[in-house]
Amino acid sequence: MPIAVRGLAPLLQVYDMPRALRFYRDVIGFEVISTSPRIDEDYFHWVLLRLDDAELMLNTAYEDNASRPEEEEHRRMAAGHNDACIYFGCPDVDGAYEHLLSKGLLLHPPKVARYRWKQLYLKDPDGFGLCFHWPAEEAA
Repeated sequence: MPIAVRGLAPLLQVYDMPRALRFYRDVIGFEVISTSPRIDEDYFHWVLLRLDDAELMLNTAYEDNASRPEEEEHRRMAAGHNDACIYFGCPDVDGAYEHLLSKGLLLHPPKVARYRWKQLYLKDPDGFGLCFHWPAEEAA
């Protein structure tokens, strides 16, 4: 008998929690579900976010500012994650594109991949790859 699973929630280690939280909550539209104790406004060491059926966790990469390197050094250390991307099932890829443009993001328009999925790629503030995608023949 297989393991019973009720979802998936990737965990991203972020450099600047308030910035990451504002991106995922205020730009993308995730809702805060649970957090570690609040340190300051929009600052937690860990947060669970939900948007429809998708969950995502953010965790601070550094426990305090004293151990936190400059952001450029952090990005060099995190470059090993460039081969990973979080794909969100999104029936209205064009609508997602318009929404993100209205929030001030500069993006390339969605494209249809050779395997016939419409895709919108972008990076979050920490450089993690995100893709909103849906089968092209079913996309709104």
